[in-house]
Amino acid sequence: MATLLADLAGLVGGTLHGPPELLITGAATLTTARAGEISFLEHGHLVGRLDTTQATAVLVPRGVEVGLPAIEVDDVLGAFAAVVCHFRPPRRGRSVGVSPLAHVSPTARFGEGVEIHAGATVGDDVELGPGCIIHSGARVMAGCRLGPQVTVYPNAVLYEDTVVGARCIIHAGAVVGAFGFGYKQVNGRNQRSAQLGYVILEADVEVGACTTIDRGTFGPTIIGEGTKLDNLVMIGHNCRIGRHNLICSQVGIAGSSTTGDYVVIAGQAGVRDHVHIGDRAVLGAQCGVPNDVPPETTVLGSPARPIRQQKLIFAAEARLPEWGRELKELRACVAELAARLNVPLPEQSESRRKAG
Repeated sequence: MATLLADLAGLVGGTLHGPPELLITGAATLTTARAGEISFLEHGHLVGRLDTTQATAVLVPRGVEVGLPAIEVDDVLGAFAAVVCHFRPPRRGRSVGVSPLAHVSPTARFGEGVEIHAGATVGDDVELGPGCIIHSGARVMAGCRLGPQVTVYPNAVLYEDTVVGARCIIHAGAVVGAFGFGYKQVNGRNQRSAQLGYVILEADVEVGACTTIDRGTFGPTIIGEGTKLDNLVMIGHNCRIGRHNLICSQVGIAGSSTTGDYVVIAGQAGVRDHVHIGDRAVLGAQCGVPNDVPPETTVLGSPARPIRQQKLIFAAEARLPEWGRELKELRACVAELAARLNVPLPEQSESRRKAG
């Protein structure tokens, strides 16, 4: 689907620098683009990367001059997304309605435009709002309530009484509402504690593939409006996650912890139980968080410390081998000097004292 460069400039509302009649055949990143394709340069200081690309044209920020035909735009990533969609439009599956091969309870209730694909299971007393899509292999268990335009991808599981707000997306393999990891010792055996709660996903939450969110002990585990959970995230029972959080892959948050709004938690961070993370705090990758984190604070390391302090610690740790060699040399110099002066070293004096 070859397109004139001028037409692409009109599509993204950009300023054209180059021949308007140039034909563009596709869109790709700088490293994978071939002749005839358009790519993008997100920042002006990366202009050197154009030396090795085969792209014929490029989207650039306004004010950035390059040696290729270019389109200047205000938002490079947004414009490139529009160009990619132009060349590779999203696939639109045909509407299937409620498949006769789905397992749907007669007590389930649906809004208009609901789709339930073959092999999906919808339990007793489930409510599906208008426009919900339940893909093959997904299970929505008894008593769940889904708002409008919720999408549940294949093989995701919503345990009993889960509440899902409007426009939420639950990706493949996610488990929402499983039992929390709570046990007590009774007669030498681990006995599971009460699992009488449920999970609430507020509007516009996205739950990544194979992410798990445990139900509360008695009340709800809550994921706040607009929060996005990456793949392979673990949220423990009774947690209260704030609005518009970004929680990256392999993060684990233990039970009864809470976060404020606009919190960012980078990959593989771990948060202990009963900890609060303040509004707009940032937890760096692989943080171990044993205590509360104040609002608008960035922490790193394990145990997590404020970023400036932890960077100094990292710098000191990097110099430990050098300092070890210096210490060894200093000890040798001190031993030589002590021998010349016939003065026992401290450890020699201590060993003589013990021997005496």
